[in-house]
Amino acid sequence: MAAEEEVLGKAYDSRLMKRLLGYLRPYWWQTLVALVAIILKAAMDVLGPYLTKVAVDKYLVQSPGGHGILDKWLPGPDQPWAGIAYVSLLYVGALSFSFIFEFTQTYVMQWVGQKAMFDLRTQIFGHLQRLHVGFFDKNPVGRLVTRVTSDVDALNDMFTGGVVAIFEDIFVLLGIIAIMLSMDWKLALITFAVLPLIFWATMLFRASVRASYRLIRTAIAKINAYTQEHVSGIVVLQLFNREDKSFEEFEKVNKQHMLAFKDAILAHAIYYPVVEILSATAVACAIWFGGNQVMRDATTLGIVVAFIQYAQRFFRPIQDLSEKYNILQSAMASSERIFKLLDTKVEITSPARPVDAEGPGRIEFEHVWFAYRELPRDEGVSPSDGDAFDWILRDVSFVIEPGENVAIVGHTGAGTTTIISLLLRFYDIQKGAIRVDGVDIRQMSLDGLRRRFGVVLQDPFLFSGTVAQNIRLGTEDISDADIERAAEDVNVADFLRTLPSGIHESVRERGSTLSTGQKQLISFARALAHDPKILVLDEATSSVDTETEVKVRQALRKLVEGRTSVIIAHRLSTIQQADKILVMHKGKLREMGSHQELLTQRGIYWKLYQLQYKDQEAGALLQNMGATAGD
Repeated sequence: MAAEEEVLGKAYDSRLMKRLLGYLRPYWWQTLVALVAIILKAAMDVLGPYLTKVAVDKYLVQSPGGHGILDKWLPGPDQPWAGIAYVSLLYVGALSFSFIFEFTQTYVMQWVGQKAMFDLRTQIFGHLQRLHVGFFDKNPVGRLVTRVTSDVDALNDMFTGGVVAIFEDIFVLLGIIAIMLSMDWKLALITFAVLPLIFWATMLFRASVRASYRLIRTAIAKINAYTQEHVSGIVVLQLFNREDKSFEEFEKVNKQHMLAFKDAILAHAIYYPVVEILSATAVACAIWFGGNQVMRDATTLGIVVAFIQYAQRFFRPIQDLSEKYNILQSAMASSERIFKLLDTKVEITSPARPVDAEGPGRIEFEHVWFAYRELPRDEGVSPSDGDAFDWILRDVSFVIEPGENVAIVGHTGAGTTTIISLLLRFYDIQKGAIRVDGVDIRQMSLDGLRRRFGVVLQDPFLFSGTVAQNIRLGTEDISDADIERAAEDVNVADFLRTLPSGIHESVRERGSTLSTGQKQLISFARALAHDPKILVLDEATSSVDTETEVKVRQALRKLVEGRTSVIIAHRLSTIQQADKILVMHKGKLREMGSHQELLTQRGIYWKLYQLQYKDQEAGALLQNMGATAGD
């Protein structure tokens, strides 16, 4: 993650910029208003020194010759008081209009920037929800959160500050250059003589700051990753007295960030005084050469005064442009990462013409082959279809009839949980077919398919909100009465009644204030409240205590009534009453039958049962020995 955050890229990429400007298209007339305001503000900014020149030459010194386009609207030289008053009013008016135009462009561009970023964030989050589960297996959550937050903020800075300021600085520079060349091109070239030095200093500054900013971004990524990991694991740190060691390691990471910022501060501390010195040198040149020309009547005093002011203003936009370069560079890097995410293909989609499945919940696996990944291929080697994948399931076929209670067992990695993921179409199979009520799940809409299932996972997940919201999950037709009825059926109602607000009690992030058993029972209530045709339980009782397991088993009896149910379990004691047990081993369906039938076969299931029975006997023996020692 840190390596990816380190890449800064170019300061301008036309391909990326074209895509970014597409987010401004819905707000094109507001953007046009801001652009016009920028141009007019730049005009007001360059008008001030020109008005000073008119006041000096026309009324104070009264130099001979024309005084530009304003002559026809100003009093003559014989009315100096009135003329000075007119010029002063124009100056104040220019400042006032400059304020109005700056307010307009700032407000409008901030508004447009927020609208565009709202649209972009919405698009990113919507795209993340459509991506299949395998994508999240390979991409850390912290990186994806950064795309929605920090990277979008970088683009907002570009839209509301970077691009606007760059346009304004360019218009001001062009305006100053045009006016200075039109007034006295020789004096203008003398004033511009320091520009090569300015550009050289700017290039050095840019290179230095680029390296510093790269280190800063890398250090920030490390700080975020380290903090997230160690705050999440704070219990383990305290349990093993690792606080001091963790603090020392964080101090090292934090120090890298501080040192990188020191380099950036040093670059700024050198660059800006250098530009100020060169700017002062340009002003000195204007005074020296301009003063000599005034004494030789080769130019006017007003022009020299205006040149001094323009020279002072000329280098501010150059300083500003060097700073905005970093904003652009960061925005281009962020946009590249964002568009890379948005361009990630959505692999699991609903068909154009989905077929609705109607029925009581019959499940059929027909010669299903599945692999999470292809095996790496050597150059010049073309493996056969059977060897191209790292198969997790191999030619699996079975049928679950409506209303059947079916359990799937096997060693870790045998493919039991994979069957559930395929059934819900989190992944697509490579060969074979999976049907629900006679319809291939690839022909069904994703919403229609998943609406038929109620799933309770091994690790129950609760969102921030209330208990009722976690059970309802946005399904509006589930009433509070339905929630309370479901809670009663799964034996969690007594606990909910002890809460101050009942089902409307607030739940903190990930249900941190609830026990594992309480969260699991709420997950059962969630599944029951949605009244699914097919119930899936994936190790739903593996992480609860014995007392809660008794409640869960009682809840299970309510849940499976009249429904097709599929139970993944490692505790064989929880599935002995199943109508049918499927035994998976190394990706293949090896055995199938009831508990007694499988024990009679003395195969894989019998061995699993013997192993667990011996473990239980050993545990009971140790318990008895402890009790005897205590006596």
